[in-house]
Amino acid sequence: MRFRLIARFAAALAMLVFFSMDGRATDETYPTKPIRLVVAFAPGGPADVMARLIAAGKSPTLGQTVYVENRPGAGGTLGARAVAESNPNGYTLLLGNTANLVISPLLYKNIGYDPAKAFAPVAILGTTPNIMISNIALGLRSVQEVIDYARKNPGKLNFSSAGIGTPLHLIGEMFKQRLGLDVVHVAYKSGGQATEAVMTGETQFSFDSAEAGLPAVENGSVRGLAVTSDKRIPQMPDLPTMIEAGVPDFVSVSFTGVVATAGTLPGIVEKLNLAIRQALESDQLRPVLNRLAVETRINSPDDFAAFLGKERDKWSAVVKRANIQTSE
Repeated sequence: MRFRLIARFAAALAMLVFFSMDGRATDETYPTKPIRLVVAFAPGGPADVMARLIAAGKSPTLGQTVYVENRPGAGGTLGARAVAESNPNGYTLLLGNTANLVISPLLYKNIGYDPAKAFAPVAILGTTPNIMISNIALGLRSVQEVIDYARKNPGKLNFSSAGIGTPLHLIGEMFKQRLGLDVVHVAYKSGGQATEAVMTGETQFSFDSAEAGLPAVENGSVRGLAVTSDKRIPQMPDLPTMIEAGVPDFVSVSFTGVVATAGTLPGIVEKLNLAIRQALESDQLRPVLNRLAVETRINSPDDFAAFLGKERDKWSAVVKRANIQTSE
């Protein structure tokens, strides 16, 4: 009996040593095969474009092909769930964003993953501000004029978004909450429709994405009032920030970042982070991201984790106070 116990202990110890050595070897030799980068949105959109740029930039650094796999559906949560359920070996990554890493888990109960537990943050690729726009015919030329009008005419101003619970909706709710305004949310099926509603006067203002808002401001279809970043953007340097426009501590940016499956070895995460940082600093990538109004961020996995925690706290408070409910 004693011999069998000793034998079992020795076997267990040998197995532990084997897995420890295997872990170090995997950490040191990674990657030894192609890496899959899952984009939870359809091809051709901003997330897909950024993924392909980063994938092309990472391949030489890692010595392996990085290929993009589009898995759209359910607001980006289908692709995120697939990565959450994958093997934590660093060969399946997610290009995540504000929607599927922060907001959707606050709104939907059955998405199949908890982003705080399911993923290992690797790196933020970049952030994009939103632009507060207004209908030109209304004649409101500044954020303060919108605030003053809303206070004098409660319930008379409508703001549009791409749908209930979308980032554009939540920014509008945060604007209402911070200033105690009575303005009405009108949900549309897409960001393009939300922008068009401001153009035609169906709604009076919106917090638009930079992708849609910048061209609309430049061609005179809407009036740009402010950007939601903490500093002005080079694409429109005369546009003030919301803070400069008189709304204290009002900062909201959409982010894109790469995460691995929780349990991925820290050494692998660090290798991926280094490859992304090198890609972001390349002369080929930076001009393209600038055209997309993306501010690149050189950061560590710990920086990204802290950023995600703050974003979840901020939007969780907005969702609860607005009592936003979904049908799922």
